[in-house]
Amino acid sequence: MLSLTTSLPEARFRPKVPPPLREPMGLFAFLRAARANPITTWMEDHFTAPVVAGEGAMGRVTVVSDPDLIRYLFVENARNYRKDDLQRRVLAPGLGNGLLTAEGDEWRLQRRMLAPIFNVRTVDGFAPAMNAAGARIGRRLARRDGTRVDVALEMTRVTLDVLERTIFTYGLPSDPDALGRAITRFLEAVGPIDPLDVFGVPAFVPRIGRLRARPAIRFFAEVVDELIDRRRRLMEAGEAPRDLLTLLLAAQDPETGQGLTDLEVKANIVTFIAAGHETTANALTWALYCLSQDEAARARLEAEVDAADSGEAGFAPADLPFAKAVMEEAMRLFPPVPFMSRQAVRDDRIGRIKIPRGSLVMVAPYVLHRHRTLWEDPDAFAPERFLGTARQAIPRYAYLPFGAGPRVCIGQSFSLQEQVIALAHIVRNVRLSLPEDHAPVTPLHRVTLRPEHGLRMRVERRG
Repeated sequence: MLSLTTSLPEARFRPKVPPPLREPMGLFAFLRAARANPITTWMEDHFTAPVVAGEGAMGRVTVVSDPDLIRYLFVENARNYRKDDLQRRVLAPGLGNGLLTAEGDEWRLQRRMLAPIFNVRTVDGFAPAMNAAGARIGRRLARRDGTRVDVALEMTRVTLDVLERTIFTYGLPSDPDALGRAITRFLEAVGPIDPLDVFGVPAFVPRIGRLRARPAIRFFAEVVDELIDRRRRLMEAGEAPRDLLTLLLAAQDPETGQGLTDLEVKANIVTFIAAGHETTANALTWALYCLSQDEAARARLEAEVDAADSGEAGFAPADLPFAKAVMEEAMRLFPPVPFMSRQAVRDDRIGRIKIPRGSLVMVAPYVLHRHRTLWEDPDAFAPERFLGTARQAIPRYAYLPFGAGPRVCIGQSFSLQEQVIALAHIVRNVRLSLPEDHAPVTPLHRVTLRPEHGLRMRVERRG
């Protein structure tokens, strides 16, 4: 178990989540539960054993929660494990064959080309834009003093605002709220697990979720086509801003000088918009929820933010260690991507468990981050875990909000910087509280984790 050298507060908030199952479900009960909310299907054994293997609706599945074995899976023998067909069937129709869904040499080429776009210097250069978006959401919430707001919607707005200021400097060719709604509709449509996918029914057989997602997919295509056309005209005229979109269109493979194809450019833009914005918005939503239920953590964060000299340049994440710890703890309890699955290319062995070729291997951050053998009081909200020596004691592969290995999220530093800056501006301006008559706040797995009934909170202006 991880020992925390920083003493944790005695009274800790423990968010309500579906309890682990003690007995396995039957096939049809499992399919119903997996379609409604996959995190309700985890067993007690998954939270206590390092490896759980068995046969089920998706064939043989091995769930790995041992940090050393995860390192083997994602790093040491990563070439033996590819993205499984289920993930590709669900995401590829909307996201295309971009960095998130591509495989093999195509993925390696895209990764080489896109990595320079997210280097430390480039990401640091986006801090002023992120501060401008953070200040804007802070002012907007302050004007709602005494009212209730949909926090999930507001976090969607601020993350889309950041995208407009960093990826699409001259704005989106559509109302950002309309784009946000399209992203939500897409994830809601494709998120429920379809039994046809579980049983490997050919892709040409229609899926209800994919049919429902088509309007959102068409909307994405129209937005992206117009973005690219406008930007290429600016690049030809020598008037294009040096934002992520320009860098993406100009990206070249450092080994061959080859650029991305039009389809690859479009797929990665949609991925940055849909996957990147959604995960960051959800992380901020969960952090604000947890803070509303933990007065000590909220008071400590408010003191840190009030003491930070934001000035004209805005907040610097380096000055906000507790804000960062709050975000990291929120992503521990509610990881943006609740599980990652891989399919074995060849027979293998993980520890003492045989992995047959073609079988699924899962690493579920939702399970890993609450594993009884890895974390002290794993269900409690305790940002102190991520401060000082306690943070250093966490094994690298016990905490995976952004994945690990070659396929680690390319935008993780961008996302975390954005989260900390936005959180600081919100806390500087307002205090959010959960009304007593609010519906239960429980996580719903729809590709990402979001509050099942939304999050309408009361706004109190600070200062």
